[in-house]
Amino acid sequence: MPLIGYARVSTEDQTPLPQSQALKSAGCAEIFEEQGSGGNRARPVLARVLERIGKDDTLVVVRIDRLARSLSHLLEVIERLDAKGAFFRSLLDPIDTASPQGKFTLQVLGAAAEFERALIRERTKAGLASARTKGRVGGNPGLRAKDPAALRKVRLARQDGYMERLNETAQDWVPHVRRLRPDMAWEDVLRIVNAPLPEARRWTQSRLLRAVKAYVRDGFLSEAVLGRAGRRETNDRLPAVVAAIKGADPDITLQAICARLEAMRERTPRGRNGWQPSSVKILLERAVKLGML
Repeated sequence: MPLIGYARVSTEDQTPLPQSQALKSAGCAEIFEEQGSGGNRARPVLARVLERIGKDDTLVVVRIDRLARSLSHLLEVIERLDAKGAFFRSLLDPIDTASPQGKFTLQVLGAAAEFERALIRERTKAGLASARTKGRVGGNPGLRAKDPAALRKVRLARQDGYMERLNETAQDWVPHVRRLRPDMAWEDVLRIVNAPLPEARRWTQSRLLRAVKAYVRDGFLSEAVLGRAGRRETNDRLPAVVAAIKGADPDITLQAICARLEAMRERTPRGRNGWQPSSVKILLERAVKLGML
């Protein structure tokens, strides 16, 4: 199984060399280095690694804090790898999802995270109940009085919170939207975006459109992406989809494209569910002739 290493340092004063050497000694054929905060989930190099990794590959780090600073982010990354049939290994922690022991450790971590969330919910409920018995009513007095300034402040805060949540997932959808729209219909863009994502993180078309409109409004995406998609010949649709997958990851293998198409539940030209590399190769050659690649 190919081993892909990921090394991260927080500041420019630090060097990823010791991590890279450890990853090389562990047998990693490729090593990606990044400088960025562990609390920032929208790291471009990590996003590229997660897009690049394929079935049966293993993402390797020296310690889990090099990948994620929170348990929720760690589990999110591992779920994304698992959805692609890939694995995760930490050299200095007892986590290797390719082994039964590593899977058990991951289940324990997941249970601990759920237990922590349950405790927080119970403490919150107890605090609210205690406040009510003392006659305190929760909420913003300005909102209860429908003060325009307070309402505007809350509206802006909600917009900021929404944009912050979008920024955490931007690497999942922005590159596809920027590259594929308006040449490709939203239905096909949505399926390409969702194919590598775990079930819990998949988008609906309405949510994706709302996110795109927010990014267009703030200038992060061109208004052209919201334009009407041109009509495409039926025979050109599959080459366009395959070209889009290839364009997102030029190094992706034919077998990996097959897996991606099957995850999208895309049928072959003959109406079958299972894809073969030879069929993908024919579609790629057609995409080249059509100028899609």
